[in-house]
Formats: sequence, C-alpha cells, structure tokens
Amino acid sequence: MTKEENQNLKDDASKKKLDENVNTNEEVQNLENEKKEEQIEKSPEEKLFEIEDKLTRTLAEMENQRRRFEKEKEEAFEYGGFAFAKEALSLIDNLERSKQILENDETIKNSEALKKTLEHLRIINQDLISIFSKNNINPIESLNKKLDPNYHQAMMEIEDDKKEPGTIVQEIQKGFTIGGRLLRPSLVGVSKKSQNKDLKDKENSEKTEQK
Repeated sequence: MTKEENQNLKDDASKKKLDENVNTNEEVQNLENEKKEEQIEKSPEEKLFEIEDKLTRTLAEMENQRRRFEKEKEEAFEYGGFAFAKEALSLIDNLERSKQILENDETIKNSEALKKTLEHLRIINQDLISIFSKNNINPIESLNKKLDPNYHQAMMEIEDDKKEPGTIVQEIQKGFTIGGRLLRPSLVGVSKKSQNKDLKDKENSEKTEQK
C-alpha cells in the first residue's frame, strides 16, 4: 500500500469519527432540550384550562349517552305500545263480528232483545274507540274516500256507476293509525264501472268519432 493510500484511509477514518461526534452532540442537545421542556412547570391557568377541557368533554359524553338512552327507551316504549295496540284491535274486530252475526240471525231479527244488544255493543265499541283515541290510536276514514294505498288495501271491486272508479264503497275491516303511523290498513271494496256502462261508453265514443 502506498503512502497516498494510507493517507486517504486516515482521512476517511477521521471524517467518519467527526460525523459520529456531530450526531452524538445533536442527540445530546435534543435530550437536553426535552428535559428543559419537561422541567418547565405549567401555570395554574394552564392546568385549570386542561381540567376544564377534560370536564367539558366528560360532560358532553355523558349527555350523549343520556340522549342515546332516552331514545332507546322511547323506541322500546313505542314498540311495546305498537304491539299492544295491534293486539287490542282484536277486541273491536270481535265486537264487529258479533254484531254482524246478530244482525244476520233471522230468528231474532227486529226483536227488542236484538235492538238492546246491538245498542250495548255500540256503546262498548264507542268506549274502546275513545280509549284508543286518548292513546293516539285513531281509525282510518274509508267510506266514500278515494283509495289510498298508504292506508287502504283493496280486497274486491264492486260495480257502481254512481261512484268514481276507485272510490271506497265498502269497509270490510277498519284500519287504524298510532301516532300518525300505520297500525293496520283498512280492508275495503272499491267501485268500478259496470260492464254495461263500459259498453255504452265505448259505443258512444265510436258514434262520436264517426260523426
């Protein structure tokens, strides 16, 4: 190895050692700065601000939890009320079926006993409707109304030329809402034009076109 090569190796070693010393000094300086920052004591105002900030966050989280709890409780109550209301509707259905059976019984038709019994059923029905109304359960108006798929379910079509097609002319089972929500739809029969009426309308239309 030549003198020149030896000198180059020495220079490289010296440079490497110098770089290592510089890095070490920088690390020492950084550590000292961190220690100084840690040693700086926070003022009472800063400490109070941190405590208040944590307290505010904690109270906000507690309020959010309370709201979630209230919402879940209301939803559970509404669901329970909804289920109970659907079950309670069977009372009105049974009363209505009993009324129809009595009215169709020829052996007691037009009798005083029938009139009294029907009056009792009417009063009981009104009482139930009143109780439902106080609990925000209301019957759906159907007869002579236009069919609304949101509240009515058409079960049959009935020929009736005096009514506009799609008008409710028969209520098979009364529907109800609870708090504005559909509890069950009304089962109804709707009007349609008779076949003779359709034929006449078609004939009149053809005669008009021929003229």
